[in-house]
Amino acid sequence: MQQHLLQIIYLLASVSFIIGLKMLSGPKTARQGNFLAAIGMGIAIVATIFLYVNEKGVPLSNQLWIFGGIAIGTVLGTLSAKRVKMTAMPQMVSLFNGMGGACAAAISLVEFGHLHEGSAPGHIFVIVAGLVIGSVSFSGSIIAYAKLQEIMKSTKKLPGHNILTAGLLLGIAGLTTYLCVDHIDASIFYILFVLSMAYGILFVIPIGGADMPVVISLLNSFTGVAAAFGGFLYDNQVMQTGGILVGSAGTFLTVLMCNAMNRSLTNVLFGAFGGSTASSGGGGAKTEMNIRPTNASDVAMIMHYAQKVIIVPGYGLAVAQAQHVIHEMEMLLEKNGVTVKYAIHPVAGRMPGHMNVLLAESNVAYDKLVEMEEINEEFATADVVYVVGANDVVNPAARHDPSSPIYGMPILDVDKAKTVVVSKRSMAAGYAGIENELFGYPNCLMLFGDAKKTLSEVVAELKAM
Repeated sequence: MQQHLLQIIYLLASVSFIIGLKMLSGPKTARQGNFLAAIGMGIAIVATIFLYVNEKGVPLSNQLWIFGGIAIGTVLGTLSAKRVKMTAMPQMVSLFNGMGGACAAAISLVEFGHLHEGSAPGHIFVIVAGLVIGSVSFSGSIIAYAKLQEIMKSTKKLPGHNILTAGLLLGIAGLTTYLCVDHIDASIFYILFVLSMAYGILFVIPIGGADMPVVISLLNSFTGVAAAFGGFLYDNQVMQTGGILVGSAGTFLTVLMCNAMNRSLTNVLFGAFGGSTASSGGGGAKTEMNIRPTNASDVAMIMHYAQKVIIVPGYGLAVAQAQHVIHEMEMLLEKNGVTVKYAIHPVAGRMPGHMNVLLAESNVAYDKLVEMEEINEEFATADVVYVVGANDVVNPAARHDPSSPIYGMPILDVDKAKTVVVSKRSMAAGYAGIENELFGYPNCLMLFGDAKKTLSEVVAELKAM
């Protein structure tokens, strides 16, 4: 009877995951969807603790350890979530994702000790696959965290890097095959564990900031797949459903983001794009541009008399923590009868949806956030485009310069507006490491300085009008 009840609870929890994920697709229902899925998982965990019995009818006997782990995780997770700044949200996502991969790898490390000669190859494969994918996800996510936290700087590829990673991948595949054909060898298993950890590190190290959103999404899908293998191992429907949903959603998002950059996933993973060495749009020496600096007073005057203003946020907005100030500027402009919208590029920021989350924190209405495909048609009708903290996603070289590393990447067509104001600390290159030719266009004005400081000055000028 207990097992039948447990299976029903698992089914209800799985349904809550599916409905919750569906609700996440809309801003009005996202919070409820997240809560629904969390409740489903909580019920499934409690039901497992009190209702699960093994094939011999013996219930769990280590509740103290389980509740101790839950208590520690709850405290750490709650404190981390409450204290983390929006600028550090990508780091937290990477770190938490890495913990999921570590759990999947830990399950495999424990369960391998229960194997014996004659174990089914499929059973061995599930354990080994969970170890490999979980280890890659864990070590890769930790490196991503270190790079996002700026503990580790962007690293160029070592000579023969692709050959080394390809060799590691072949070695992992070979050892996996060896173990699955009924060779229960603990030393080989632990070597496989080390190789998988090493592959995850080398996999992420050369990838630059411009590609970090794709990497985070891909590693997230790895963790989901690893969790699904754990579900198959324990014949647990909740783990299977949750893992498959995370794995498939992460994979789908990864593909969408690669399409948004007009690049293949292999190019992202093996191209080491997004380095920190500045160059011109064509990869040569820097070109001379006629830069037109401006000041907060002039920017405020231009926007005060505009009819339509489009704001383009980027990671620099998050770094300056200027999301609240820009929302204040938006409200002042609208009070004066100006139409204000936000243009959101799919890979703006350092994780999927980063700008959406950042602006939501400052209570910007979600219907004002317009995706690239829709907003590009409106730039030609905009009086002013205010670019703050974005660089590569507004570089016109992507449209016409075949020698540019970002050539073919869909961008926000801000240069088609009557006036473009770029808020930027300096003329330094963005994550792609290339010069932005937009800065030299005759309709582009450069507002140099910290984004929060310059925005506050613009807001003060608008209030004085």
